[in-house]
Amino acid sequence: MILIVDDTPENLISLKKVLEVHNFEVDTASSGEEALKKVLKNEYVLIILDVQMPGMDGFEVAEAISGYSKAKETAIIFLSAISTESRFITKGYSSGGLDYITKPVDMDILLLKVKTFYRIYEQSRKLIEVQKALLDEIEIRKIAENKKDEFISIASHELKTPLTSVKGYVQLLERSVDKGDIPTVKRHLMKAQLQLEKLNDLIADLLDISKIESGKLKFNKKHFQMDDLLDNVIEIFQQSNPDFKIIKKGNIPVPLYGDEIRIEQVIINFLTNAIKYAPGTQEAWITAEVRNGQVFVGVRDFGIGIDTAQQESVFEKFFRVEETAIQFQGLGIGLYISAEIIRRHGGQVGVNSKLGEGSEFYFTIPLDPHPQSNS
Repeated sequence: MILIVDDTPENLISLKKVLEVHNFEVDTASSGEEALKKVLKNEYVLIILDVQMPGMDGFEVAEAISGYSKAKETAIIFLSAISTESRFITKGYSSGGLDYITKPVDMDILLLKVKTFYRIYEQSRKLIEVQKALLDEIEIRKIAENKKDEFISIASHELKTPLTSVKGYVQLLERSVDKGDIPTVKRHLMKAQLQLEKLNDLIADLLDISKIESGKLKFNKKHFQMDDLLDNVIEIFQQSNPDFKIIKKGNIPVPLYGDEIRIEQVIINFLTNAIKYAPGTQEAWITAEVRNGQVFVGVRDFGIGIDTAQQESVFEKFFRVEETAIQFQGLGIGLYISAEIIRRHGGQVGVNSKLGEGSEFYFTIPLDPHPQSNS
């Protein structure tokens, strides 16, 4: 918007009409005081300012405007009927003006100057936008780089822990074998096997995230019974966690089209977290049902819960809840992988949680009678 400041109504009207004919948005002020009030309320690209005015003259108005942080970069063109001496022109520039035009005004020249200032303004605005975008991109890259470094550090620690344990158990095995202590050998073998399984799971997650990043995570989709899958998973978990009860609620009486192994991977991840982040509790619920043409599966625990502000981020890559990062080990990629698996099935993941009351992680997948691509 352009602000024209002139104490002569005829000048205001004529200038306003000419500029509006050329599609410029124009505002007017008939005194320096009125101009300052408008500058405080509105943003102007250009101010065309008469020098000779009663009260505050144009130079005083320009100096006052330059003191406003909001308007100090606004371009000002001075108009003057009598002050054509170099000292007045010099004062105009020193007061903050970018140009000085004498009256009577040549409208063609004024229009050219206005268009030039507008072009400079647009270029400057676009440059600022580009700079802001670049700064935002740099900040995003910094955050991503920090997350990657943190992830590498965590991954190194998580991988080193089972490796160190296996190495220790192998050393103990050597001593027990030499002594012929078979019961101790079996006990150490079992513990080493558990650590190797943990190591295998960590490596599998790392491979999955690599495949997701490269677009090579493949799916073998077919029709299968979700209830059978859930019953098998629950049975396995109950065997390995006999003191923890998993209660299934509802059923899914129709077949689901998808990759059974990948869907099982998601449910196992949800159940593992339900046990891991609910120390001291004895049960978790699995809800399985069809809702509006979609399969719904939710895993509910009664553990520590997640703060509302962090719930939107739990499915992001490398995210770990700050309050639990030290207490509970993990790479922070299990939920990210689970979310990607469900999204590749055309579904959605989510979480409902309250601090101190537990969480329900869930996913929905459409019942699709028409097989789609497995990629």
